[in-house]
Amino acid sequence: MNYTFLVATWAVLGAATLVLAVYRMIFAAHNEENIVRLAPGEEGALRKQAVLAKKMAGIDRWGETMTVIIAVIGLGLAAACLYQAWESPNPGPGNFYRMNSPTK
Repeated sequence: MNYTFLVATWAVLGAATLVLAVYRMIFAAHNEENIVRLAPGEEGALRKQAVLAKKMAGIDRWGETMTVIIAVIGLGLAAACLYQAWESPNPGPGNFYRMNSPTK
């Protein structure tokens, strides 16, 4: 069975998740404040922090979803490879040990 397409899809999703994690770190570093502004006259900053929190929650939701998808695909690929190895333990005439066995 040819797993090239599945492995390529898994790798692309993994790279996309990594890019999303880096984007979240950079986005948080540039936009997040450690101070919650609740004083009178700071209503604009409060709205800005609420919008930022909503964007961060969306990025986190996508990151968690993509991580679960990658884990499920990875476990499925590992299970399929192990099953294939279980069904066919000797891969064929290219096997080094079979070619160099003394019973030949």
